[in-house]
Amino acid sequence: MIDNTFTRRTLLAGLGATALAGSLCARQAYAAPPPGNPNAINGWVNSTLARMTREQKIGQLFVQEVYGSDSETPDQRNVANFGEAVPARIVEKYQLGGVIYFAWTDSFKNPQQVARLSNGLQQAALRSGGKVQIPLQVATDQEQGVVTRFGPPATQFPGSMALGAGRSTADARVAAEITGAELRAVGINVDFAPCSDVNVNPLNPVIGVRSFGSNPAMVAEMVAAQIDGYQLDGKVSSSTKHFPGHGDTATDSHTGLPIITHTREQWEQIDAPPFRAAIARGVDMVMTAHLVMPAFDDSGDPATLSKPVITGLLRGELGYDGVVITDALTMQGVREKYGDAEVAVRALEAGVDQLLMCPAIQPAIAAINEALGSGRLTEADLDAKVRRILRMKFRRGMVAQPLADIAAINGIVGTAAHQATAAKVSDRTVTLVKNDAKALPLKPAGTSILVTGYGVSTTQVTADELAKRGATARAMQTGTSPSDATIASVVAAAQTVDTVIVLTNKAWDTAVTDKTAGQQKLVKQLLATGKTIIVVAVRDPYDIAYFDQAPTYVATYSYSPVTPPSLVRVLTGEVNPQGKLPVDIPVAGAPQTVLYPYGHGLSY
Repeated sequence: MIDNTFTRRTLLAGLGATALAGSLCARQAYAAPPPGNPNAINGWVNSTLARMTREQKIGQLFVQEVYGSDSETPDQRNVANFGEAVPARIVEKYQLGGVIYFAWTDSFKNPQQVARLSNGLQQAALRSGGKVQIPLQVATDQEQGVVTRFGPPATQFPGSMALGAGRSTADARVAAEITGAELRAVGINVDFAPCSDVNVNPLNPVIGVRSFGSNPAMVAEMVAAQIDGYQLDGKVSSSTKHFPGHGDTATDSHTGLPIITHTREQWEQIDAPPFRAAIARGVDMVMTAHLVMPAFDDSGDPATLSKPVITGLLRGELGYDGVVITDALTMQGVREKYGDAEVAVRALEAGVDQLLMCPAIQPAIAAINEALGSGRLTEADLDAKVRRILRMKFRRGMVAQPLADIAAINGIVGTAAHQATAAKVSDRTVTLVKNDAKALPLKPAGTSILVTGYGVSTTQVTADELAKRGATARAMQTGTSPSDATIASVVAAAQTVDTVIVLTNKAWDTAVTDKTAGQQKLVKQLLATGKTIIVVAVRDPYDIAYFDQAPTYVATYSYSPVTPPSLVRVLTGEVNPQGKLPVDIPVAGAPQTVLYPYGHGLSY
C-alpha cells in the first residue's frame, strides 16, 4: 500500500529537502529484472540485421494504423496513405515494423476476429522478408479506463487514476497482467501503457484520469508495478509515456503545442521519478511527448524532435537503451513547424527509433533515404535503431511465438476469474469525498431512485443494479451538455422520487463552457429541489469544486463497465469505501487553494 502527502503546492512552490528526498527515493528503489539470455538475443539480432536490406531496415521504423477488420479484405481508407487497400499487402509492401489497432480502424469486433486479423498481418510480415523473417509489433492503447480499445468481452478495469486512489501496487500489477495476457491471446504484443505522467495540473485536458495521480513517488511505484504486470506476467511489451512528462499542461497536444515551464529541478522532482522507475524495471519502450520543455531545449521544437531531450536527457542522462517511439505523428503538436516528411527525419535525428502513425509514409521513406544519402542520418544510426527494435521483439517472445492460438482465446479473454478480480480491484478504488447529510450508505429496498447525468449505459447499469436491490430505479441520461429543456424534465422527474444520483463527466472543464454550463446547471437545479442528491464524478474528481454545496459526493475516476456495479456496492454499504484522493481538488478558479487534499477519503 502507498501513501504520502506531496501535493502540487509543495512540488511547485519550492524544492524542500523532504520532497527532494522523496524523488531520490523513487529514483533508486527499482532493481532491473533479469534480461533474458543475452547470447540467444544477440545471436538472432546480429544474424538478422546482417541479412537485412536498407528497405527492410527502414520499414522497421514505422508503426502504422491500417484500416480493416480482416487482413485480406480491401479497405479504401488505406489507399490515401499507402497506395494500397488490402491490409496484408500494406504490411508486405512497406515491411512495417508494426501496426496499431483502434476501434475506428475497425480492428476490434470480437476476440476471434482480432486474433485472425493479427495472425493474417503477422503472416504477411513473416513472408515479406523472404529468408529474413521479422515478426510484427501489433500494438494498441489499452490503458484501461477512458483509454480502452479492446472492449467487452475482454476484462475491463477502471483506469490509472482509480488505481492511484486504491493505492495498491498489487492491484496495479494484476490489472496489467490480466490486460496484457488478454491482449497477447488475440495477437497484440505491445501495449502503449502505462501513462507515466504526473497530473499536477487540474486543468489538464488530455491526461487527467489517465495519470495515477499528482504524487511523483506514488505514480512511480504504480508505473513500476504495471510494467512488471505487462512484461513479466502478461508477456506484452510496455511503453511508458509521455516523455519527458505531460502532466502539467492546460493544452491538448492533439490540437496544439503545449509548453511545460518546469525548471530542471522541478522536472527532476515532479516528472522524472516515474520514467526513472520505468527504465529501472526494463521497460521495452518509451513514448515521446509532443510538447516543448524550454529547460532542456529552448529551440521551440517539441520533445519528439529534440536531440537534447531524446539523445541528451533520455539516452544520455537516464541511460535508456530501449526502443523510443513517437506519439502519433498525426497530432497537431508535432506538425506545427515542419512538414510530415521532415518531421519523420527530425524525430530520427533526435534519437527516436520508431515513428508512430506517420501520415505521409511514402514521402517520409523518401526523406529518410535522402537523409541517409546526405549524412543527416548514417547507416550506423539506422542499424542502432533497428538493433533495438529487433532486440525487443526477440526478448518479448514475438519471434518465438508470433501467432495467436485462436482455440485458446475463450480460456483467457474475459474469464470469470478475470472478471471477479477486476470487480474486486474496482471496489477498492471508489472514493467517498463528502457525506455531510449522511445519505450514504443507501438502503434502496422499497425506495424510488432516479439515476441521471452522463452516460447511456452508465446511468442504466447503475439503475439496474439498484433495482436488483429492491429499489424502483429509473435512468434518465443527459450527456455532457444537457439543454435547458432536458434539465427541466430531469428536475421534474426528481420531484417524484426519494433519491437522485447524478453522474458528472468533466463538469469542471472551462474550455468547453457550453458543456460545463449544462452539467453544472443540472446539478445545482437538482440540489435546489430539496431531495436527497448524490453527486458522482465518473471521470475527473475535480467537479465538486463547481457545486461544493452538494452534501454528498463520490469519485469513481471511471465509467468503465466494471465501475457502475462497484459504485452501487459502495453506495449501498456492501463495500466500505476505501479509495483516497490521488490528487488535490482545488477551489474553482483558485488552483493554489485546496478544497479536498491528496489522501482525503471517507468511510462508513
